[in-house]
Amino acid sequence: MRLKPRILIIDDDHSLIRLTKHILSKEGFDVLTALNGLEGLQKAQKEEPDLVILDIVMPEPDGFQVLELLRQRNNIPVIMLTAEQTIDTSCDALTMGADDYIRKPFSASQLLARVRAKLRRAAVEVS
Repeated sequence: MRLKPRILIIDDDHSLIRLTKHILSKEGFDVLTALNGLEGLQKAQKEEPDLVILDIVMPEPDGFQVLELLRQRNNIPVIMLTAEQTIDTSCDALTMGADDYIRKPFSASQLLARVRAKLRRAAVEVS
């Protein structure tokens, strides 16, 4: 049994990964990172995180492809995180199986509230 929820961040933006990891780690989450979709899929399978934060715009495979592959394997909560500002993009993400969608830039409080809500719904204990 884990002492704290494990979150996997998949994003090709190094500075965003550092910032997001800092926010989540400071709140007591165990944070894993991946700099591309392939690495993210491998870590998701090996480490079995409780939640994934996934960028949409990345080199192959992009976030939509990663989401599709994650959904074929399990029902882990996924929050899509992207700078895309179109309604179609957020609708596509949710239609494909994402649990939530956050636009960049985001506030730490917004991110934490959404992460906690998704973990609660997935029955993962959050301290």
